[in-house]
Amino acid sequence: MDDIRLLEMIERYLQGEMSEEEKILFRELRRTNPDVDQLVVEQHFFINQLEHYEQDRQLRASLTEVHNKLEEEGTISRLGGSGKLVYLWNRYRKTIAVAASIAGITALVISGMISSLTPKADKAQIENLGRKINILEENQNHTRRELSDVKNKIEIPSEPAKFGGTGFLIDAKGYLVTNAHVVNKADKVTVQSRSGIELNAKTIYFDDSLDIAILKINDSLFKTLPSLPYSINRKSSAELAEPIFTLGFPREEIVYGEGYLSAKTGFNGDTLTCQISISANPGNSGGPVINKEGEVIGILSTRQTTAEGVVFAIKSKNIFKAVEGLKKDSANLHIKLPGTSSLKNTERTQQVKKIEECVFMVKGY
Repeated sequence: MDDIRLLEMIERYLQGEMSEEEKILFRELRRTNPDVDQLVVEQHFFINQLEHYEQDRQLRASLTEVHNKLEEEGTISRLGGSGKLVYLWNRYRKTIAVAASIAGITALVISGMISSLTPKADKAQIENLGRKINILEENQNHTRRELSDVKNKIEIPSEPAKFGGTGFLIDAKGYLVTNAHVVNKADKVTVQSRSGIELNAKTIYFDDSLDIAILKINDSLFKTLPSLPYSINRKSSAELAEPIFTLGFPREEIVYGEGYLSAKTGFNGDTLTCQISISANPGNSGGPVINKEGEVIGILSTRQTTAEGVVFAIKSKNIFKAVEGLKKDSANLHIKLPGTSSLKNTERTQQVKKIEECVFMVKGY
């Protein structure tokens, strides 16, 4: 995508010519990428500057016409009184027009040109302007690829998923954990954020005995998070009657559910899992089970269906086992599980707001 195409896409957004789906994708890109957001702001500023420039141009043209008429009638002389002001404007109008044309490349260059023409400009300011232009060009090259990805995702409809579930980040660099049974029959896997952005992912670890799979997001639209708000509990199990909640995707939007730990073992006394009292559907499989302190104590699993009305969760200590198994297969892989929670002593609504950006719908094709 060239510079003109990039600016055209931003102008379509500013002029309200995008479809609703395009707007959602573009707004998500602005929210997660400050460079794109800055380009939109600068383009909006540039359009406003052009409108003001056109108004000034028309006003100056009218003044020139009046001046010429008065000069022909002999009312004013070529350099006398107000005629001198109009003459000076006519003399420098071309210079201003050239500066405005050059500034049309980007709004940033506009402000830089104006700054460089002021009497206070010095060598340091000019050098600083040059650095800003170089940074802008690098940012544009980066955003071209991202906007191209958005365009492709808009124009190429995806096939319906054959399997679905939930996954959540265990490392801010894009590593997720979900149930093995969610992806075990999938030839291709994607994950979808709560805002509807679908991202390419790959299954890099699979353990059917633990019912755990680890995925890695491989998509330029994904932005690494500074950190994860929750921690992952190393304890063997939580306490009976301990309040818990979960987030998942039993449908297209993220759904919250809450309950409590009802047994320290799972189906038929399975020690890898625990029993929880919570409302869940198959799409919830792979979602985090979290206590009031913001610690992940398990992965919700709906694989066992023989006990109607009962839900189980894989104990969080098995996430550590899975990561260790993955590291044995990939010695150069570095996954850092979150060890501290920033959600302690925080009300539930705020906890959910911070966690939901780390929870994804998992789709298998």
